[in-house]
Amino acid sequence: MTGAAPIYSLDHKGQAEAIAWAQFSAPKDSAEFCASWLSILCGQIEQVNAALVVLGPDPDGGYSAAGVWPDPSVNVQYLGPTAEAVLKERRGLVQTGTSGVKDTAACFVGYPIDVSGDLRGAVVLDLQSRSDAKVQQALRLLHWASAWLIDQFRQQALADQRRRTERQTLVNDVLATALQEPRLGPSALSVVNDLASRLACDRVSLGLERDGQVEVMAISHTATFDRRSDLVRLIGDAMDETLDLDAPVVVPPLSVDAAATTAHDDLAEQHADTAVCSVPLVSAGHAIGVLTLERVGGKAFDQHEFEVCQAVGLMLGPVIDLKQQHERGFWRRGRDALHDGAAALFGPHHPGVKLMAALAVLVLVFFSLATGTYRVTARTVIEGEVQHAAAAPFAGFIAESHVRAGSTVRKGQIMARLDDRELRLERARWAAELEQMQRRYRQAAANMDRAAMAVTSAQSDQAQAQLALVEEKMERAVIRAPFDGLVVEGDLSQQQGAPVEQGKVLFEVAPLKAYRVILQVDERDISAVQVGQSGKLALSGIPYETLDVRVSQLTPMATAQDGRNFFRVEATLDKGLERLRPGMEGISKVQAGERKLIWIWTHSFVDWLRLWTWRWTP
Repeated sequence: MTGAAPIYSLDHKGQAEAIAWAQFSAPKDSAEFCASWLSILCGQIEQVNAALVVLGPDPDGGYSAAGVWPDPSVNVQYLGPTAEAVLKERRGLVQTGTSGVKDTAACFVGYPIDVSGDLRGAVVLDLQSRSDAKVQQALRLLHWASAWLIDQFRQQALADQRRRTERQTLVNDVLATALQEPRLGPSALSVVNDLASRLACDRVSLGLERDGQVEVMAISHTATFDRRSDLVRLIGDAMDETLDLDAPVVVPPLSVDAAATTAHDDLAEQHADTAVCSVPLVSAGHAIGVLTLERVGGKAFDQHEFEVCQAVGLMLGPVIDLKQQHERGFWRRGRDALHDGAAALFGPHHPGVKLMAALAVLVLVFFSLATGTYRVTARTVIEGEVQHAAAAPFAGFIAESHVRAGSTVRKGQIMARLDDRELRLERARWAAELEQMQRRYRQAAANMDRAAMAVTSAQSDQAQAQLALVEEKMERAVIRAPFDGLVVEGDLSQQQGAPVEQGKVLFEVAPLKAYRVILQVDERDISAVQVGQSGKLALSGIPYETLDVRVSQLTPMATAQDGRNFFRVEATLDKGLERLRPGMEGISKVQAGERKLIWIWTHSFVDWLRLWTWRWTP
């Protein structure tokens, strides 16, 4: 044999090859698989001085040696540059140099381990022979043998994916169990029972943080328990330890550099636990509780189970926190709100909250010191200074109508006419009666009959009076405008021929130039309004122009509207507008003196609060 073979005897080589094949068939871990694979590969290639397998990348992006041939104690650092070149160029390379094993000229053959485009490492061989045929054969064998490494990596990836799927399924099932119960207590008990069954634990406990300490809330397969018992005390101490460390705790530890866990050791010792695992329940980056799992007589928690417990703690924390927040009492909600507000305001974080608080204080101080004009706001309507009612002078029927509400009329203008046919007939009857009485009077005077003259004279006067009354009614049958103004009420245009009763109001007329302003002031503000105060009026129909008003009279009677009391306050206009009409509505603001701005904006609420307090004060 040539190459590296002379350093072994034939029997020793066969024994080493058998061991390598046994380890390759059933490796304990990835390192043993790589070492056995490299040993078999170097046995297939002749004249190999040394070989190196580097795998990675690690979390820092580096690669480390996973296998060295012929012995792990052999220094193969001289193969590092070739391995770096292979990793950099991601292809097979052949380089010449000096062997670090025999200090002779050698050929370095490197080949990358590429798994579906993901560079996982490289293999470098130190060949004694530098012939092209030997190098080509070594590259072919490397290419063939790398499939075993690639397959191993793919199996590992598949196994990792399967474990992740199982872990996610378990976490989802636990979350579904937690969400089935609406209340926190039953939900926590269901969760610990489910976890104890799924993870083969003898006892699972869940505790929540209360004022810096963890209070055990639920223990699997236990409906009620005494919080003062030794078991609950030890579990609580272990949970407090997890909360203090702010990290998961496993006993026995998974690494040699794990932190000391006295409380967990005491729990395991007192109750003969084989293994204990505690993970914090995290919500919004803070631990709100702890989940502790115990096994008695079972196997210790491995890395996969530890990761499952961590995932459960991370996913279960927000659900438990949400249920806990939902079941808080009124006082606890208020206390938590004050605590969160104080932490945001005086703590080291939340600069925006501090800035807004400072601005709010400055604004409050400013409005507490600054003054402004206090204005009493009231709904307002424009009325005519005088409103004349045109009523039916007698019972009759409507014959004509010339105006209606909104029409402008002149003094003496005919607005409506009543049917006077009966009046004309009555006038003719009384005229005939008067003429007859006058004829009788003349006849009695010719006969010198004084008695008859007296009777006929009286009858003649009676007929004359009745005739004058009828003519007066006929004159009043024509409804005329009493003055220049605006018809504010009345529309007879669709009532031609309709009967009307004596005294019924047919029209209301208001003057065009004389108005009065009626303010409806709320009883809470009436004390601030006095005669002589000035203000501004904005009408809905003319919102872009304001009118000056002045309070002229306060009416000491309140009227109820919309469940509130209002006082009628009269005001006069300093100057009117041509477009001003009776019936227009708007908003008036009466100037009631200078006040602090903070009082202007808060006095309504303060007054209401005083009345409410007075009402309930004994």
